[in-house]
Order: sequence, then C-alpha cells, then structure tokens
Amino acid sequence: MFKRIIPLLLIAFLSLSIPAHAQTAVIFSTLTIDLWPEFDRQEMLVIYKGVLSPSVSLPVEVTLRLPADAGSPTAVAVGLDALSVADVVYETQASGEWVEVTFIAALPAIQFEYYDPRLTKDGAHRTFEYDWLGDYKVDSMDVQVQHPVGSSDVQVTPLGGKIVQGGDGFLYTIAEIGSVATGDLFTINLTYQKATDDLSVRSLDVQPSAPISPNTEGRVNLSKIWPWALGALGLLLIAGGGFWYWQSGRQEPVARSRQRRKKTSVATEEVSSGEGVHCHQCGKRASSGDRFCRACGTRLRTE
Repeated sequence: MFKRIIPLLLIAFLSLSIPAHAQTAVIFSTLTIDLWPEFDRQEMLVIYKGVLSPSVSLPVEVTLRLPADAGSPTAVAVGLDALSVADVVYETQASGEWVEVTFIAALPAIQFEYYDPRLTKDGAHRTFEYDWLGDYKVDSMDVQVQHPVGSSDVQVTPLGGKIVQGGDGFLYTIAEIGSVATGDLFTINLTYQKATDDLSVRSLDVQPSAPISPNTEGRVNLSKIWPWALGALGLLLIAGGGFWYWQSGRQEPVARSRQRRKKTSVATEEVSSGEGVHCHQCGKRASSGDRFCRACGTRLRTE
C-alpha cells in the first residue's frame, strides 16, 4: 500500500513545483552594466547592478555568466537596495567559454562583479569587447563606461552615448539601451588611447580641489592672528598689573594701622603703669618708667 502511495506523492509534488518555478522567471526591472578599464588592475572590471522586478517571487535562483578566462567572480551580493547588499553563497559551473555562477536572491537588489583579462593593449591603443548573452529580460538597461585616467579618444560602439562627469571625478560614457528581451544578444566594443599603465584608482587619493593660498577658505593665517594675540596678551598684563597694584594698596594701610594701634596701646600701658607713683622721700610724682626720683635721687618704690 505504502509503495503505491509514495510514487503518487512524488509525482504530485513535482507537478506542483514545476508551475511554481515557471512563475518565478527572473526579470530585472533595472540593470546597469559598469565597465571600468584599468581601474585597480590591468584588466576590465565588470560590475552588474540590478534590481529584480516586483513580479518576481522571492527568493529566486539567479544564474549569471562570465568568461572562462575570468575564473570566478570577485563579488556576488544581494540586498534590499544597492546600499545594503551583502555577499551570498554561490556555485560555479564551467560551460564552454563561460562560467555559470548560480546563487539565491532573497532580496531584490543584486551586485555581481568580475575582472575580465581580455582587455588588449597594442602600444597606447586599447581595445575590449563585451558580450551580453540575453539570459534574462531587462525592462531598463544602461551601460556606463569609465574613462581611464590619462586616456583619450574613448569610443563606445555601436552605442555611442553621452559623456558625463561622475561624483567620483571620473568621466563616463553612458549608453541607455532600454528594454531587452530574453534571448536578445548584443556586443559592445570599446577603444581608447592611453600611453601609460597607471591605474585609475590612484587618482582617488585625497587631493586639494584648488591650490592652497593665504586666501583659501578655512586656512588659518598667522599674520592676521598675531596682532590680535599680542593685543590680548597686553590686555592681560595690564589687568594683572592693575589687580596687583590694587591689592598692594589695600594691604599697606592695614599694616600701618596695625602698627599705630600697637604703639598707642604700648604708650597707654606705660602711662597707666606710671600713674600713682610718688617718691616716698620727697613726695615728688615720678614719670613713667622712672626708677629713681628726679628730685632727690631716692630709689622709687613701684610695688
């Protein structure tokens, strides 16, 4: 009995899973393909930045291809938006001239990167060919080619496009491709002239936007500060001297007053000590501090 039920359950499960998988066909709402030649390697950095269509049921399995010469991707990331993508686990499988990279996208934003070594150099002449293999439908696609530092005569064919300066200071040729159906193939050819092998990333070192001069905004000019500093120091010295003079003027009268009061008290004691002392011989009154009578010379009795 159970041997008959199990095959029936497996068939039912497969019949349900196949339509469900068909309903989750991968469609990109937007996809930007960045091509950055000689950015931080002597190769072409290829970056996909895409957002899955709201019609796609998540999570969904996504497979992207890169040239076999490129080896493995350097980044496979998924997130809620382009700013929050994080690395995810992926699997690779060789397929002729290409490598298939498969991963699960549980969120709509996808970033996929790899280095393509097929950027060729012939003296100062550089060429590169990019192929879109039409794996998925894209509602709105554009290609952005970064101009290497020191390059000239950058040509993107057959797309052409407009040249703009990005927020990072680099020039970009931007080609708006628009809607691309599943199975649509196209090739982008890039050529440019560049006499050196300098990498563009080196130009991202912090540099002043303009030559620094005494009039540069935010720069401290010591020649303007010194007069104010000396003036403030002078005011502090004057204030300190005035305070010292005022304090010393207050202390001296107090000291003198104390001395006067001390002398007065001593004199008072002397006068008081001399009161009522008379010579017992002649009867003449003695002065304060006398030990002998000034009239007859008799020794005075002070007790």
